[in-house]
Amino acid sequence: MSVTLIIIIITCIVSIPSLQKDDVKEKFLFWPYRINKNNEYYRFFSGALVHADSMHLLFNMVTLYSFGTAIETFLFPIFFHHQSVMLYILMYVLAIIASCIPDYFKYRDVYSYRALGASGAVSAVIFSAILLEPSMPLRFFFIPIDIPGWVFGFVFLGLSAYLSKRGGDNIGHNAHFWGGVFGLIFTYVASRLFTDVNLIQRFIEQVR
Repeated sequence: MSVTLIIIIITCIVSIPSLQKDDVKEKFLFWPYRINKNNEYYRFFSGALVHADSMHLLFNMVTLYSFGTAIETFLFPIFFHHQSVMLYILMYVLAIIASCIPDYFKYRDVYSYRALGASGAVSAVIFSAILLEPSMPLRFFFIPIDIPGWVFGFVFLGLSAYLSKRGGDNIGHNAHFWGGVFGLIFTYVASRLFTDVNLIQRFIEQVR
């Protein structure tokens, strides 16, 4: 069984029973105040295992399946060979934590702030794929035309940064932004450690 399917199954096993049980969801979600005051560090990771509702879960898992499968079966093996599975798992797990850290420091003294969902880690997977294959056709759900992956990436990061600053829509745009940035950084660093490929130079050449 693929790593992507294992991640999806584990996430669904935890998320689905909690959808209608707020008390269960509350035990897992990312809650900076509780992490800071009660040392509940597990919440950095467990928040990615619960979701607000079925559509939130479905969107994240379908997106993860699409991009995660491409990373796992095609893109990472081309570049990283036998290290590809290890690096994929490491990227996903670290992205969960990395995408939460900015909001932890921002909201660690705010009791009311809570967040949940795997969006930060999923963003890391998406942007890792974009860095490795910048010309791949992607689309925003509200724009029914394909655009190059690198254009999608710049627009997505810019939009996430703007919406995060604006706030008020109950969506973790900050996690989307930093998850995507982490995916880019992790993939680039891995390429420098395990390959002779300069991904930045390769990216520039492909988008010219």
